[in-house]
Amino acid sequence: MSFRRNDLDSGETDVSEAAPRQALQQRVTAAILDGAAQVMAAHGEQASMSDVAAASGVARATVYRYFPNREALLGQLAEVAVSRAESGLASARIEEVDPEEGVRRAVRALVEVGDSFVAVARDRARPHSQAFEERLAGPLQRLFERGQHLGAIRADVPSAWLTDSLVGLVLRILGSRPALGRDDTIALVSDLFLNGATPK
Repeated sequence: MSFRRNDLDSGETDVSEAAPRQALQQRVTAAILDGAAQVMAAHGEQASMSDVAAASGVARATVYRYFPNREALLGQLAEVAVSRAESGLASARIEEVDPEEGVRRAVRALVEVGDSFVAVARDRARPHSQAFEERLAGPLQRLFERGQHLGAIRADVPSAWLTDSLVGLVLRILGSRPALGRDDTIALVSDLFLNGATPK
């Protein structure tokens, strides 16, 4: 079988144009998700798609071209946040260290996800909540249960409450304005959770 020269040229052009186009789409998607995380972490339900566009540095129409509605955007943002946090918790190996160190590592993993974690974890009543509970709350709850079994964490508080308390504390401090630096945030959350509010 023979090919005409312009058939080959056409195929080569299509391939050569596809890669830059895909890279551009990935950059725009990332910019929109970052912008959405920022405004939704700061304003929650009050954040509009126009706010997302402004924070992303793209036109409102571009946001809708990539994400046809708010739920689609929130769903993708949730997947990014949960995946990052899940990966961070796995890398932190919280199940392999003593419970107190496990808490500190877990806090670091959640804090490093940043605004997208705040935006998603603030409202766990959405469709993505099951993934949040299984992939994030699950490892944290198991950490607390192990700590309770070892006597390192008080056993009179259900592990689910401890999990919700830690997530809530991370959310509150991450969402504070002006924001603290990363290391200060990690230290403050860890110390407040582990030692309470009494002065040393």
